[in-house]
Amino acid sequence: MIDGYIRVGAANIETAIADPVKNSTSIIETIKKASQEKCQILVFNELTLSSYTLEDLIFQHLLMQKCEEELIRIVKATQDVDMVVAVGLPLALTNKIYNVAAIIFKGELLAFIPKTHVPNYHEFYEGRRFEKAPEFNTTIPFDGKQVPFGRKFVFKNNLMAEFTFGVEICEDLWVPNPPSASLALNGANVILNLSASNEITTKCNYRRDLVRMQSASLICGYVYASAAASESTTDLVFSGHNLICENGSLIKESPLFEGSVIYGDIDLQKLVGQRLEMTTYQNSFEYQTIGFDLPAVELALDKNYAKNPFVPGNLEDRHLRCQEVFNIQMYGLIKRLKATGIDKVVIGISGGLDSTLALLVCSFAFKKMGLDSKNITAITMPCFGTTSRTRNNAHILMDELGVTKKEIDITKTVLSQFVDLEHDINDHSVTYENVQARTRTQILMNTANKIGGLVIGTGDLSEVALGWSTYNGDHMSMYALNMAVPKTLVRYLVDYVASLVESIELADTLKDILATPVSPELLPVKEDTIHQITEDIVGPYELHDFFLYHFIRSHDRPRKLLRKSMLAYQDKYDRETILKWLRLFYRRFFTQQFKRSCIPDGPKVGTVSLSPRGDWRMPSDASYSLFVSELDQL
Repeated sequence: MIDGYIRVGAANIETAIADPVKNSTSIIETIKKASQEKCQILVFNELTLSSYTLEDLIFQHLLMQKCEEELIRIVKATQDVDMVVAVGLPLALTNKIYNVAAIIFKGELLAFIPKTHVPNYHEFYEGRRFEKAPEFNTTIPFDGKQVPFGRKFVFKNNLMAEFTFGVEICEDLWVPNPPSASLALNGANVILNLSASNEITTKCNYRRDLVRMQSASLICGYVYASAAASESTTDLVFSGHNLICENGSLIKESPLFEGSVIYGDIDLQKLVGQRLEMTTYQNSFEYQTIGFDLPAVELALDKNYAKNPFVPGNLEDRHLRCQEVFNIQMYGLIKRLKATGIDKVVIGISGGLDSTLALLVCSFAFKKMGLDSKNITAITMPCFGTTSRTRNNAHILMDELGVTKKEIDITKTVLSQFVDLEHDINDHSVTYENVQARTRTQILMNTANKIGGLVIGTGDLSEVALGWSTYNGDHMSMYALNMAVPKTLVRYLVDYVASLVESIELADTLKDILATPVSPELLPVKEDTIHQITEDIVGPYELHDFFLYHFIRSHDRPRKLLRKSMLAYQDKYDRETILKWLRLFYRRFFTQQFKRSCIPDGPKVGTVSLSPRGDWRMPSDASYSLFVSELDQL
């Protein structure tokens, strides 16, 4: 539970039908093994003790008695185990039999949760034997104690506020209004489901999607344990399909018919943060809370974090993502042009990735609208740091796309401003660089005025996050096409377009642009070679995109963000390197908010956007000392 992580397990046993003694022995052995894995919640399948398919044998007094006796044995076996355990059994109570989950913790029976929805259709005949859960909670006598009984309970770890869970049983998930919805609204961050879902063709896909999407809808962790193949008898076959999901993501899944225990690590802090962020996530205070005291455990996390969270790892998914993002950019621009009645744009072309992507979007948008490509005025503006490589690529790109091409050497204008500013040309400080950036923007704005067009901005999300732009220079435009596209995704978008174009020369040029080091090219060149490498100054963009994603989406504190980064990049960066750039990320992110407060409109393309009109509102004068102080203590 350190940093909000808990390890959960979904288990099924080699079921002996109608043999609670043998089943309880298997359950206890599984609990001991799970404890060695530092599992903190272990969920068994439905009617674990008796078996699900025993049919009318359930009415036998001996079997019911043995289920209760073996439950007591299991409870005693957990006295020294720091783990919540959910076990299924039939429970007779006041002339009725209930299908219940027994919730156990350290030698104590916390509660019985009865099944709410009892199916009686197709292959299911539970209505013949079981009563549905009563409307109200109560307590019942069991083993000399009064034990809570009912469906309206939420369990809460007194030692960690985020660690809360609720329980539903099999069919409860498949109905239009599952109990898990009310449990989540009453504070349950994890849902446990004890299930006996038989296997028929394609059902495993439906089941997987159902569990995954329920976890997404409720913003919760979902632990689903289903009966194993050993439960199969007569007309039914079971597969032991266990699932662990977290807010729409499949964390772990067991192979069908193999019978296994699966473990997964769920990030409770992330779930709580996302619920807090969603103002439509309503609270309810109708359910009773049952507390328990489970101490924190340091986990060697069994959790994979993608190095590039903005970029799908699968090639097919990546292609679809690029197609989707490119279309969002393109149709956003089309709408802006139609709304303003303007059919011309102006864009600065450096021969780098960002301006290339923006020009490609403009080109495709104009073709979609049936506008002449010559209405796109592309201007390259060489100066002290421009290399022949980027300059040539810019020219080829403009020629191949058939736009109106201009080259304006800004050296004289910049030198003139140096004279006005009394700035020494040999002083390569920020003034030396920013005069060039602002000169370029001035030319673009004035050209747009002259032809009646819009200036298209090229800066990307990663630059917006770090404030890596010149205020009122490349920071400003009339429509910022790339402002929500992270640098790590820009590269794949350009590569995606390269796969679409018919011209071999254009495709080759795009590939060379992809291979060109990222650079503002503002300092004098040496031997016509780029030596001002952006990532040498601000750090690797892949790290900053990783920091940005988890800082915004998961609201991670510095300690946790460092931990995640080390898990993702353990094969590439050492701890000190990550710490160095993480400190810089916090400093730049906080001190550069004033630039984000007045950035132009631009299309939102993903779940992370820093537009002050959309997803991110932040005071420009906030202190970052709290965040850096935590890093200093690590």
